[in-house]
Amino acid sequence: MKVSVVVCTYAMDRYDVFSACVDSVLAQTYEPLEIVLVVDGNEAVFERVRDDYGDLDDVVLHCNDENHGISYSRTRGAKIATGDVVAFIDDDAVAEDDWVAELARGYDETDAIAVGGHVAADWVTEKPDFFPAEFYWLVGCDERGMGEHMEELRNTYGSNISFRRDVFLNVGGYDENTGRKGDRHIQAHEAPVCIRMANQYGKGVIYNTDAVVHHKLFDYRGDFRWLVFRSFWQGYSKRIMDLLLPEASGDKNEYLQRLLLEFVPSRLSDLVRRPSSAKVQQLVTIFVFTAAVGFGYLYGLFDVDRSRLRSGRENTA
Repeated sequence: MKVSVVVCTYAMDRYDVFSACVDSVLAQTYEPLEIVLVVDGNEAVFERVRDDYGDLDDVVLHCNDENHGISYSRTRGAKIATGDVVAFIDDDAVAEDDWVAELARGYDETDAIAVGGHVAADWVTEKPDFFPAEFYWLVGCDERGMGEHMEELRNTYGSNISFRRDVFLNVGGYDENTGRKGDRHIQAHEAPVCIRMANQYGKGVIYNTDAVVHHKLFDYRGDFRWLVFRSFWQGYSKRIMDLLLPEASGDKNEYLQRLLLEFVPSRLSDLVRRPSSAKVQQLVTIFVFTAAVGFGYLYGLFDVDRSRLRSGRENTA
């Protein structure tokens, strides 16, 4: 089974972390492996990518004609790829040497049509005391209670997810209404494609916790105001998802229930037994982030125009 790994990038100031990511993919133990590098409309970055990686076997390069965003770039990379399976990793993450082998094992040992893995937080700076494990999803890493090993989930995160290529393209790939594009902060990137996949094929994503990537978290990802802002846009993104895929609306309610009825009480109990200032900060932060998500969703009720949203299939036409 041939696996194609798609890595997308767009800015020169991310080139060092991007090259570390690519080098970690080049070091994979799995064969046969293809690497597709997609530069999102930056000719200067593409020239450097071509100089560094253009002469390597099984490395395919592509530059978009303009900045289309991560969703377009990933779907474009999947179309260019020739593997049976297409895997995605963020350009600021580093994969362990057996990452692809572990993803492939999920397909070999099950009837999976999608396999994801564990995204570990790699703090480049010191982890802030106030940041609760329940909200690691804000920075693209696995949160507390993400799932059990080899459990079928709705989706894993974009820094560590793979699909059978034909399935991914049949459901239209990533939705351009979501995902990073320049300064745009629309999130909920993996959920739409995985929900369409579940609707069409009746299956989710197998979560192989042995397939590990380390997602770099720089200073700004530990900034409280940035995280509140991120929470707001997460709520806004959920409103977009509700319009595109109404069947997804129950997911946020399940998460909120578990947060308030399971995680918060356990934190309160632990705080009483072993008090600390960090635990107090994290409890307060949970409520602040949750409120910010709610405000973002309410803002989306008034701001999002359904007529301006495009379906995933239209986006990839």
